[in-house]
Amino acid sequence: MSSESRSPTRPIRLGIAVAPREALPSAFVVFRDDLEVSLKKAGALGYDGVELALLNPGQVDPGRLEALLASRGLEIPMISSGQVFAEGGLCFTSPDGGVRGRAVSRIKGLVNIGRVRGPLEPGRPRAVAEARFLEAMGEVADYADARGVVIALEPVNRYEIDFINRVEEAVEMVVRLGRPNVKVMPDVFHMNIEEASIEASLAAHRDHIGYVHFADSNRLAPGMGHLNFPNILASLGAAGYTGYVTAEILPHPDPDTAAARAAAYLRSLLPKAGAAAPRTPKGDQS
Repeated sequence: MSSESRSPTRPIRLGIAVAPREALPSAFVVFRDDLEVSLKKAGALGYDGVELALLNPGQVDPGRLEALLASRGLEIPMISSGQVFAEGGLCFTSPDGGVRGRAVSRIKGLVNIGRVRGPLEPGRPRAVAEARFLEAMGEVADYADARGVVIALEPVNRYEIDFINRVEEAVEMVVRLGRPNVKVMPDVFHMNIEEASIEASLAAHRDHIGYVHFADSNRLAPGMGHLNFPNILASLGAAGYTGYVTAEILPHPDPDTAAARAAAYLRSLLPKAGAAAPRTPKGDQS
């Protein structure tokens, strides 16, 4: 979820995915540590924000988190929900109404909609899954809207789930849902598998994009695979995108190196894509 609104005067900003130390192995994050440690590192590397991967809202103390963010000059543009599906299969398309209800309740406490949307039900028409998904999403979206929160729907590649794989499919669901606080969150790693052209897809659906995940073709830091990030960022800039691009990458060869490589490479490209120069991180206030 994101409580920010897009503004044409704000530059593209850079984020990194982090999680508490007890996060599940399925969480795609760079730093998996005490949040004080992760935020200190992210701020020192010049990131503008951190995407927080949570299993449940009880993993963080809101007051303490707010103070830590302020001390590092950071913000949280997104809270991700991948662990919710990974832990116990909670999802919006389950044939079990109780499972759907628990999924909705958990998401109300968090977050972006990735695999928690759920798969298609074998032997049943796709329309059945779509109807369940739209009903659950509508309830979550209305709950979030009353609190000024934006929800992001992430298309995920076919090898991880069989429902809403391409950006076009996510946009179709968002349009049918008809909630202005629900946006699409493209992930260029998934797009490399599913889209004929990453750049063309971003340009075609620019009005629905609210947040973007960056990882190279091998899930490593941008610049370590074969994706053309100069072109991708140029496409986002030309489309007028002014939100976050967040590194959701594997911590290879180690978390500190991965985070530093992503920050350095993307910062070298962001000014060329129309973004402002990197901010000066606040000093160590621990």
